[in-house]
Amino acid sequence: MARNHEVKTKGWLLDEKGELCDPGWARSMVRTYSRSMVKAPKWRIKEWDYYLVMGRDFGIALTISDDGYVGLQSASLLLFGDVAWEHTETVLNVLPMGRIKLPFDSSEGSTRYGDKRLNMRFDALKGRRRLRCRFENFCDGKALACDIVLRQPEMDSMVIATPWEKKGHFYYNQKINCMRASGWVEYDGKRYEFDPKTDFGTLDWGRGVWTYDNTWFWGNGNADINGNSFGFNIGYGFGNTSAASENVIFYNGKAHKLDDVTFVMPDEGYMKPWKVTSSDGRFEMDFVPVLDRAACIDFKVIVSDQHQVFGRMSGKAVLDDGTVIEVKDLLCFMEKVHNRY
Repeated sequence: MARNHEVKTKGWLLDEKGELCDPGWARSMVRTYSRSMVKAPKWRIKEWDYYLVMGRDFGIALTISDDGYVGLQSASLLLFGDVAWEHTETVLNVLPMGRIKLPFDSSEGSTRYGDKRLNMRFDALKGRRRLRCRFENFCDGKALACDIVLRQPEMDSMVIATPWEKKGHFYYNQKINCMRASGWVEYDGKRYEFDPKTDFGTLDWGRGVWTYDNTWFWGNGNADINGNSFGFNIGYGFGNTSAASENVIFYNGKAHKLDDVTFVMPDEGYMKPWKVTSSDGRFEMDFVPVLDRAACIDFKVIVSDQHQVFGRMSGKAVLDDGTVIEVKDLLCFMEKVHNRY
């Protein structure tokens, strides 16, 4: 069972040997990341900003990443109406190795990518984030565009510093849930509007050096429940989590820490109902899939098998003080990913 050590002291993330100074979880980025302190070749360092913004029946995912020997810049449009549909388009860059210059801190600066086909920019501003994208020939010759603002008042997040047994390997990650969304997405002559009363965005901000072969499980979602912001981040399988897990409930800006969770996945396939159960009994959910955003590549040395399954979750979540939150039909995702790279 994860011990859930909470990091509260400010300082550098890494020591002079490139090892984590204090593995564990935190409510904010109390530890400072610097690329210059990483003791690994430039082509092994992975840095990314990933945003997922969900409306009532649509969503958009945006990624800017520099994974050392490859850059993956992508956008996904997700539709959850009568006929579920998604399309993901990716621009690959060979050997960026830091040239994309992602910020070292999630709370400030701009994350940008631009070429003849794709222009994407994420700005971290005071109390809000602005996401802009223009993707030419996104699908069937049509462009995708968006301009979204995510409101970020003072609020807890989930930050985790996870080592591997292999020296110099670590994962520094922040999930910011429950950012109320406004703005729009346009594709194929249709305009999709976000409503901050019901719609939210999540940031997945990560920096680190991984081992070669990993499988992880991750789930994340947000909702307005009777005027209260509710969200969750759950996951496991990635690195040595003996110091802490990344399992957290968010309620009105406060993080409520969970112990271990388990995804009970169906033998019949990803689109059958799942269950989520927790070692402390504080997160017990049923998950009904709607859409499997699947992607698989196999270049022998580089392998990625991804299933990000969107659907609706119902059940109960228990806060630190014992308050039970009833969850019904919350639009979210659960994923299983196996990577060798």
